[in-house]
This record gives sequence, C-alpha cells and structure tokens, in this order.
Amino acid sequence: MEVSMKGRSLVSIADFTTEEIWQVWTLAAELKRKQKMGEPHRILEGKQLAMIFQKPSLRTQVSLETGMSQLGGHALYLGPDHIVLGERESVPDVARVLGRMVDGITARVFAHKDVEELAEHAGVPVINSLSDEEHPCQSLGDLFTIYEKCGRVEGINLTYIGDGNNVAVALLLNAAKVGMNITIINPQGHEVKPKYVQKAREDAARTGTKLSFSNDPADVKGSDVIYTDTWASMGQEAEAAHRARTFAPFQVNRELLQRAGENALVMHCLPAHRGQEITYDVMDGPNSIVFDEAENRLHVQKALMALLI
Repeated sequence: MEVSMKGRSLVSIADFTTEEIWQVWTLAAELKRKQKMGEPHRILEGKQLAMIFQKPSLRTQVSLETGMSQLGGHALYLGPDHIVLGERESVPDVARVLGRMVDGITARVFAHKDVEELAEHAGVPVINSLSDEEHPCQSLGDLFTIYEKCGRVEGINLTYIGDGNNVAVALLLNAAKVGMNITIINPQGHEVKPKYVQKAREDAARTGTKLSFSNDPADVKGSDVIYTDTWASMGQEAEAAHRARTFAPFQVNRELLQRAGENALVMHCLPAHRGQEITYDVMDGPNSIVFDEAENRLHVQKALMALLI
C-alpha cells in the first residue's frame, strides 16, 4: 500500500521505513523506464529546487539538475561562495528564506547538523545529498542497483571494505532495513561509529538481516557484492599519506575478488583513486557495475524528488 511522502525530508536513511524505501525504488524503476523510452514524465512541472553545495561534485550536481529538468522543474545551484552557510547567515535563516522561495532543498555539506537545521526550519522538503555523517541518496541508488542486477535484496551478501565513513553508514542502515546481509571490513580505528551500529542492529532484529564487522580483509568469502570507497574523504586530505599505508591491505584487487568469489559484483561510489582502494583491472573488469551504479543516482534521486516535493 502506497503512503504519501509529500512534504517529508530525507536527512538519514533512518527517516524512512522499509516500505517507503521500496516505494522510492518502485518509482525509480518506472522513471528509468520512461526516460529510456523517451516518455515525458514532468511530475514536478514548475517546481523549484535549491541545491546547497559546500563540496565539489560530479554525480550529485549533474544528476539533480538533469533529474529536476526531466521532471519539468528547475534546479538552482548555490555553491560554496554563494551562501557561506553558517557564516554569512545562520543555517536557520538560510532555511527560512529558501523555504519561502523554493519547493525543495538539497544539501551537500560538511556538518550533518546543518542538514538537520535546514530540515527543521525550511518548511519544505530537504534532501541530504551528503554530509560528514551519512550519504542516504548514495545508498538508495546502490541498493537499487543491486536489486536490478540480482533480482532481489533480501539475503544478498554485501561486503563493504574500507573506511567507516558516511557511505558505509548509509549502506549499513539501508541494508538493515531491507534484509540485505552486510559485512563491514575496516582497519582498526576506522570502524563505523557505535551509534549507527546500534541503530542497524535494531532494524536487523526486525528484518532478519545479518550484520558482521571485521578488521580482516580476508573476510570477504561468500560475498555477492564487494563495495569500496576512497580511503580519505573530502576534508581528510592531510591524512591521505598515512591512510594510504594503513589501508593498503584493504585494496580491492584481483586477489581479493577471487577470495570473495568469481561472480561477486564490484561497486564504488566514485570518484575512485585507481591503484589505491581499487585496481584498474577490477574497476574496468567484467564484475564491475560501478557506472550502472553511478547512473542510478539520477533515477533514484528523481524518484525521491517526485515523492517528497
């Protein structure tokens, strides 16, 4: 049974129920079909989207602007120099002003608290397009891609290997809500924060999801999907050299893929540092679905905007 999601915000995957996640994916599949067939789907005719960006982007900016255009609306890019969020004006003030002029807001920011404050004060839907704590749009696109490739999400074994960052958090929370088993493998000291593990355990108890955590890169056997991300996220550039040494044993390469299983799919949220967290031959190999995953950001975010705005 469909439920109305109009006026809702997406700050965290924790905001959505299992049924609402499936509602996003169902619409994403339909909008993808229409886009491929050239069928118009101007669901948001005349609607305006403000895009607050503190960080550079390829996939997020292009998918949101293109998606909003395909839906019949208009997206307004507000880069780091346009607002200087929280400095030139307070976050609540920015939210209140934008909320009187646009129909929805997306925010790609450093501090997760900024997304929370935007959602609290804007009076229009706010979509977290990335924060230092979580990347919900990415995980929705990722698991939708796995569903497309595997025909199901329940019981699929997803292994994330790398830093316990915002992408890992979103994957963990999302998998726990839809019954996708997930193993998180990190170097010691780079694990997912305990508060997110606890939240995932609560949902996993309801859905039957198996959650596993390890510091050993050998623990990839039996994976249906191997997922990795950059070792140093934006804002961690000063740690890059140290992280390169720490994470070297966690590289997704041919040896690791053979250990996982010859049919294991490979994912990366991009941008990739080829030769570091993932090798060229794996990134461009037959197991890679990295660019299908990138494309699906467009379709899933269109579904989100259509449902929320």
